[in-house]
Parts: sequence; structure tokens; C-alpha cells
Amino acid sequence: MEVVPLDSADEVAALAADTIEAAVRAQPGTVLGLATGSTPLATYQELIRRHRAGGGPSYDDVRCFTLDEYVGLPPGHPESYRATIARELTDPLGIAAERVHGPDPAEADLPSAGERYEAELRAAGGVDLQLLGIGSDGHLAFNEPGSSLGSLTRIKTLTDRTRRDNARFFGSVDDVPRHVLTQGLGTILRARHLLLLATGAGKAEALAAAVEGPVSASCPASVLQLHPHVSVLVDPPAASGLGRLRHYREVYDAKPTWQGI
Repeated sequence: MEVVPLDSADEVAALAADTIEAAVRAQPGTVLGLATGSTPLATYQELIRRHRAGGGPSYDDVRCFTLDEYVGLPPGHPESYRATIARELTDPLGIAAERVHGPDPAEADLPSAGERYEAELRAAGGVDLQLLGIGSDGHLAFNEPGSSLGSLTRIKTLTDRTRRDNARFFGSVDDVPRHVLTQGLGTILRARHLLLLATGAGKAEALAAAVEGPVSASCPASVLQLHPHVSVLVDPPAASGLGRLRHYREVYDAKPTWQGI
């Protein structure tokens, strides 16, 4: 795991955008794993800005897989993750809708939705670069504390805390669905490169537990310590709880320029 302390949330977004663009340039058919929520928005906006300015790569052959999807929203609901990621990233980048995939929340087929999504991911050859955020309680995707570290895509019940965190996207907490389909921690670990973004003081405690605490289901994001290629991009408020912050900065500053993240 490489922790990259940066000087601002804008620098986190810029380096994340650099990393995504480098992956697509190196492999035009890259499979991207996309997260939703507030943290990746600045990165998505930076990618779109570069694309519209003519400086970004072509995304014509890129395929995308989202981490999760709400269960119980009507088709086309603007806060479904399929609609959200189309609005916030893939449509502006010109990625065709048929190249963007997510778990299928249709009620009739819900019991097999997890297995079918796992099959889609395998058929695509797996995710090359997975973008991630971290919840204030250490959840990763919608894997709440207590989730199995080897879990696969499945239906999960959201805690009241997570529903309150997501209420800002809806009219009220009562409008936030109780259930989601989410990639499991074991599913996420199959991606070849994990790119975790953490910004703001509200993520400091969870980030410290994930990076420097024990690997435990009590902090699902701590499972990232088991992956061979994880890059953690943090701004000063999010990094404020890290005990080895000076070490991380020294190591990153001394890296060979060709190495990347």
C-alpha cells in the first residue's frame, strides 16, 4: 500500500485524473471500476474538463463497472447509481451506455443479481483500475462494518448511519433505500490496481484505521492492506490521524519520477 499525502483536495483530484488517463492511454480497452458519492466528483470533473479541452485520451474502447446500486428505486430514478455515473462522468466522456455496467436491481431477478454481476466482471477480464472512497465508519462500497473480508457481490442492508450520510442526495433520509446491491470486499480485491481517495476531516479516523490499524471486519477498508497494488491519495485533513504521515511523505517525495503510482 502506498499512501500519497498531497497538499489539497484539488491535488488529490488532479493526481487521480492523471492516473486514470495514464491507464487509458497505456491500454485503450481499460476496464475502469467507478465509485459514486462526493469524494470522486472532483476527479470526474477534472477528467471531463481535460476531455472537453482536447487534452484527454480517447475513451471509445473503455468499459466501466460501478461498485453498487440501490434496490427499490423506480427505473430511471436520478439518484440510481447508473443514472448518477452517466450524468457525472460517462456521458460527458462519450462512453456509450452499453459499455457501462452495474448490478441489476430488478426485483424479479434479485436473488441471482450478485452471481450475474460476478459473471459479468469475469467475462470482462476483471477491473484494471478501481476508484474507491471510504465511508466515515470505514465502509468500502456498501460493505458495512462486520462484512466478510472475502465477500462477493450481494444484497446488503444499509445502516441508519449510512442512510443519513446519503440523505443529502435525496429529499430526506426516509427516501434513501434500505437495501443495495454491492460488490463484496473479495470482489474489489480482484481489481488489479485500487485507487482510494480520501478528503476532508470526516474521513481521518476511518482512514487511519484502514491504513494503520489491524485488518478487521470492524473496518472493512482495512482489507486493502492485503492487496498488492493500492494507492491512497489524501489531503491534509484526511491525513491528520495518520501516525506515519512523515514517513509516507518522505517515501513519496523520493520516488523515481518514472515509477508513477
